[in-house]
Parts: sequence; structure tokens; C-alpha cells
Amino acid sequence: RLHATDVTSSSFRLEWPKLLSQETGYYSLEYAPRAEPARKRTLQVSGAHTSLVLRELAPETTYEVALIPESNVHYFPPQSTRVTTLAEEISPVQVLISESGPHSFHVSWAPVLDSVATYQLLYGPLPGNSVKVLEVDGRQNSTVVEHLAPNTTYLVTVTAIYRSGKEKSLSAKACTQEGERG
Repeated sequence: RLHATDVTSSSFRLEWPKLLSQETGYYSLEYAPRAEPARKRTLQVSGAHTSLVLRELAPETTYEVALIPESNVHYFPPQSTRVTTLAEEISPVQVLISESGPHSFHVSWAPVLDSVATYQLLYGPLPGNSVKVLEVDGRQNSTVVEHLAPNTTYLVTVTAIYRSGKEKSLSAKACTQEGERG
């Protein structure tokens, strides 16, 4: 039976049993958003294939998909399935720096999403290219960055790493306080 795997917000993979071969025909694949059948797209797929990835789809949309085996040997009934893409993965919307001292500051971010596996914090002094990385569990929404130089501006980038493998980032600048003199 025709079925979908690897569903994301903008793509999915279709798989089907081997009905044809290169010699005996090809498949016509038709797909359209269920709400807008007029936007139907048709693809021709070699009879040798048993899977295909559809890309550039709309998020949170149900697609009607039909696979029509065009055989010159046997008649095969069309197979159809319905696939709903996932919600769009959103990037961190805000990064807040607080409680800054000479050698540390507190970083928090929002929103916290179930679809995030881990957050990665990259931070380094400006100007400069020495960057350190901090991994934070996806359920947390804040952390403390330590062992910093006083009176220095840092660029902090929070990257949400989604379970799907996608990454989205947002940056903020943070300044440490002047250190105690003498």
C-alpha cells in the first residue's frame, strides 16, 4: 500500500510496493492540498522506483496523494493516501541577557518547544573569532555563561536543534561588567 514516512513541515517520503519495473511502465503521482484540489500537481515516476520525496509543501496541510500505475502489461488500481505535514518549526523568538557580572551573565530564551531536542549556545567576545559552545537540554530555557572577561562585549547565539535535524538561531549581544580594580 502507498504510505508516507519521514513527514516534516515541508516534505514527506512516499513508499509503495513494487508493482512495475522499468520495462513494464511508469507511475503517475498526483498530489494536492485537500482544501485546494485545483492546485493538483502530477509527476511521472519511473517504474523502477518504489519511493519518492515530495518537497516544498505547505506546513500543517493535508495532502491527497494518488499513485496511478501506468502499466502496459496489467491493470493496477490507483492507490491513494492522505498525508498531513507538520507544523512549521519556529526559531527562538527572544534571547534575554540578565544578571551580568564581570565574569558571567544569565541567558534565557523563549519559546520552549516540544520539538526541540537541544539548544546550543555559542558565545565569544566581539570583535574576535574565539567561540565557545554550550549544550543545553531542550526542556530548559536558560543557562549561566561563566569564566568571561570583564568589561567585554560578547555575541551570544542560541540555536534550537529540532528532533527533525533542522536548526534555527537567534543572536543577542551581552556586556560583562567592569571588574574590581586593584
